[in-house]
Amino acid sequence: MKISKELKKYIPIANLIANTFGKNCEVVIHDLTVPQNSVVYAINNHVTGRKVGQAFDHLVKQVLLSRKFDNDYVAGYKTFTEDGREIKSSTAFIRDSNETVIGALCINYNLESMVNFKEFIDEFMAIEQEKEEEENIELMENVVEIADDLIDRIIANHAKDDLKRREKINLIKFMDEKGIFLIKGSVDKVADKLGISKVTVYSYLDEIKKKRDLLDEE
Repeated sequence: MKISKELKKYIPIANLIANTFGKNCEVVIHDLTVPQNSVVYAINNHVTGRKVGQAFDHLVKQVLLSRKFDNDYVAGYKTFTEDGREIKSSTAFIRDSNETVIGALCINYNLESMVNFKEFIDEFMAIEQEKEEEENIELMENVVEIADDLIDRIIANHAKDDLKRREKINLIKFMDEKGIFLIKGSVDKVADKLGISKVTVYSYLDEIKKKRDLLDEE
């Protein structure tokens, strides 16, 4: 998959990070102008199995919606691989000369080798964590801006007047899986971009949920 000139500049940085921290450190570059196939570079990708051509995964749910999101990055959030391994992840967004978000640099560090050591240390140290109260997250302006750009780009390659019902459902399914609808106002924006009503978006989401529940029961 071709990588843009702007993002190509970050390959040496990705290689530097991966080679500094070793085989347990994976670095991935995303091109967010093509959200459905955003991965354009990955080194040490045995850590999570990320492959060029795949879509982004945690950018909305654990980065944009994180209370720690500031100055276009979040460092040290927890994710898990499909086989249950614990990963320490960090993500920074990449902007072009016009200050538009075009990509993301993600670091994924495999903590598996440190788990036993952590358990040993935990026997001697009690780490008290403050329980977070459930509350609405006040979204910063740049979070809304990045989310709006993602919605635009996800739909951009599809002319809304020519889209069939199944194609609209597939786009909404992708956005639902990636956490787009966790952001306030996103349903209205998606409805407007697809030329359908907000009620229709909710009905598609309900249909997607029912199919997902049926698969889980099988």
